[in-house]
Amino acid sequence: MQDLIILAHVPTDSVNLGFLPAAKALGLNVVLLSDHADAHHKHFNQPGLPAYPDHIVACDVFNPLAVIDALSARASAPAAVFSNSDHLQTSTAIAADYYGLPHKDWHVTYRAKNKAEMRAHLKEEGLDPLWFALACGPDDLERLADETPFPCIVKPREGVASQQVTLAANAAELHAQCAAVWQSQAGAPLLLEEYIPGPLYTLETLGDGQRLCVLGGFQVSLSAPPYFVELEARWGTGLTARQEAQVVGMIERFGIGFGACHTEFVMSAGGPRLIEINYRNIGDYREFLLQDTLKIALFETVLRLYLGQPLPDLKLAGNAALIRYFTASGEGRLNASPAAFRAGDDDGVQWHYQPLRAPGDNIRLSNSNKDYLGVLRGTGSDPQRLAQAMDRVSASLAWEIAA
Repeated sequence: MQDLIILAHVPTDSVNLGFLPAAKALGLNVVLLSDHADAHHKHFNQPGLPAYPDHIVACDVFNPLAVIDALSARASAPAAVFSNSDHLQTSTAIAADYYGLPHKDWHVTYRAKNKAEMRAHLKEEGLDPLWFALACGPDDLERLADETPFPCIVKPREGVASQQVTLAANAAELHAQCAAVWQSQAGAPLLLEEYIPGPLYTLETLGDGQRLCVLGGFQVSLSAPPYFVELEARWGTGLTARQEAQVVGMIERFGIGFGACHTEFVMSAGGPRLIEINYRNIGDYREFLLQDTLKIALFETVLRLYLGQPLPDLKLAGNAALIRYFTASGEGRLNASPAAFRAGDDDGVQWHYQPLRAPGDNIRLSNSNKDYLGVLRGTGSDPQRLAQAMDRVSASLAWEIAA
């Protein structure tokens, strides 16, 4: 039996409910490497899960040399090394390269994760002239005072899930927002970026290193500034073939070509402008929505690429899809919340509600995607009927938070 090595940080549903069952369906022996091995042992020490890893190994997965050492200690060489974590793409690529296995270019994974390097590379390649700068303390803000454009985006250089991402309207807000981060994380590198107005979209792609397949994309609705919490995503961008081709051309020139990639971009008055390149599968339960909508074995297809198999000709279903995230309105103890359920109606609309927090949890707001209480995703053949069903189900959901 072939060994699939999965590098993981904390437990996630993408791996536990998506890639792990897919690996078992492919007949693979799964070895899970993690710097949070105890958390994974605790998660899998419960009955009724769809799949279980064969081994869980404690490892500093952020260090590719530690990963190689851990794999070299095993009796058999791996058949594939994979991760769906934003943080671990570079370690994964280097370890897979060491064993001569299919992998992403680690230079590209590093540039995609390090947002300052991404901006520098886009500018160097003539792909986007966006103004940006790196600030690690108040002295940097003073040095950049005369050139910083407003409004200005502030974000961690290597952040995730919209955490600590804000919009500063002026210098006073910029200093306050940066100071709030540095108060708990002194010297943390913050990326300052020129703000690009316009609607937000995503592009989802799969590649085998020779051919890149566009699965489609989402239109994304965000919370009101100064924060950028994703509240809803509707499948289908409605963009022209030329506009989509522009985005594909940009990410290909950036170096995207193998495995899954989730790209976020704004359609500005002058054309598409890249916001982030997340060189892994889309998350926040949209990966499951994507599989249900397109009627493809998404997780198995991704893993087959790492086993060296070419990308198949995917027959993508033309369904509508919609996902909504419900955020906490305040802080306190969550006393009551809806349980998970799955249902449908006579119009062929299917929906699934997944709670992300449980009664008894202590809610603290971060003004990011980490504030989600639950997520509702739905699919159907008719976009209007789907939206109506999602509205009806959304109105029936309620949470009780005691301050």
